[in-house]
Amino acid sequence: MSNSNETKSVERHAELGWHGTDRNAPEVVQQREYLGANNGLRDVEILDPSEIERAVKIFRRDGFVLVGDALSPDQTEFLRNGVVEVVDEIVAHDSERGGNRGSHRYSFGGSSVTRSMLHRPEWQMLVDLPTVTPIVTAIFESSDYLLRSASGDFCLPGAIEYQPLHSDIRDFAPDGNTPFSAFHDPRGFLTLRDLPCPYVCVNFLPFDQTALNGPTRQIPGSQHSRAPIPTLDEEPEWMRLSTACPAPAGAIQIRDVRAWHGGTPNLSDELRAIPNLEFYAPWFREPMIPGITYADHKKLSEHAQHLTRLSVMDSSEQLPAGYVVKPLPNRT
Repeated sequence: MSNSNETKSVERHAELGWHGTDRNAPEVVQQREYLGANNGLRDVEILDPSEIERAVKIFRRDGFVLVGDALSPDQTEFLRNGVVEVVDEIVAHDSERGGNRGSHRYSFGGSSVTRSMLHRPEWQMLVDLPTVTPIVTAIFESSDYLLRSASGDFCLPGAIEYQPLHSDIRDFAPDGNTPFSAFHDPRGFLTLRDLPCPYVCVNFLPFDQTALNGPTRQIPGSQHSRAPIPTLDEEPEWMRLSTACPAPAGAIQIRDVRAWHGGTPNLSDELRAIPNLEFYAPWFREPMIPGITYADHKKLSEHAQHLTRLSVMDSSEQLPAGYVVKPLPNRT
């Protein structure tokens, strides 16, 4: 993307954001200055894609790892342009910027009528990258893993609130409201956090992730913790500042979905978007919803076809398209 186009994109998303909030309000300016000076993990390490063993070691220790140059400049631009197009389509359905993951916050897959973004060529491109596939294969110690979803999230400028820390998966609870991603040991010995990683999330960065544009906060080592996840009122300040930044466009963040994480304020004038892919471990499965047509599936690499084998529609079926924005129900 040229500098001229980047400037136009920034201006457009600054206009899309900051709905109902003055970006120059004293409390916003104060928080912007504070985050600019303090936000971000200290000495965060960004690996080269060739450092596969080290990536696996850090992933298993911290519950996440950052890898730079996973996307080429051309791939980054292609992904960025597609993301901007999708963002504009989604936000057009939400004039009040209420979001579906909190104010000014949105899930890509959660906005798609298919619950997936795999119909988009930008997400299809990500399924089998030579810089990413070897690392995911090493994490699972097998190439026979499976695509769970193609989604991600974005936050507009003016997302001034913190998203509560959460995990994307949990143990079974006898309340009738347990998601598919659950585990139950009737003996009471093991929890989901005692097992190998059931699935990973790979976030792709089409934009730089900075201290001010809503970087994901990630709590190192929390993937194995049995402690209750702190609420926003309970969360210590160091956790609020434990964000994966700075990280450059073209990088990826691979995370264990059990690890505690959450969104942070976007006090910039820039869109922050992290499209993702999630991959099941070879031993873990859930019900699947098709997200790619038979014709598009046949265009993928052989390995990508294998990874998406439960996401493809029958050749006689048509894939619905479109977006809708519905607020996320309160979690219980």
